[in-house]
Order: sequence, then C-alpha cells, then structure tokens
Amino acid sequence: MSENEYWFCLTHHTVEGRDGCKNADRLGPYASSAEAARALEKVEERNEEWDNDPKWNDDETSDS
Repeated sequence: MSENEYWFCLTHHTVEGRDGCKNADRLGPYASSAEAARALEKVEERNEEWDNDPKWNDDETSDS
C-alpha cells in the first residue's frame, strides 16, 4: 500500500489518509487528494453512464 493514497469519507465528507475512518465508510483509495475530493462526482458520473447504457435494459421482461 502506498503512503500517497487518499479516501473520501462518507461519514464526514472529507478526504482522509490511510489512518482515517473504517473502509466501510469511505471510497477509495485514490492516487491524489484531488481525485478523492471528486469521489461523489465520479460515482454520479458512473451511475449516469450505467443508467444510459444501451446494452442494459431493466424494463425488458424475460420469458423464463
């Protein structure tokens, strides 16, 4: 594990180093503090991409 890893704490909404809150309460690790600070934005962007992925359709019914 690198010393230069950062996490975004979901409890405190702050960027933390390795000795922060428990991993279940944070996103990461990220290579920089700036990347960790954007964690929630990145989650939102990925969710938007997945929601609009033409290869996936929750509305289809299967003939099982």
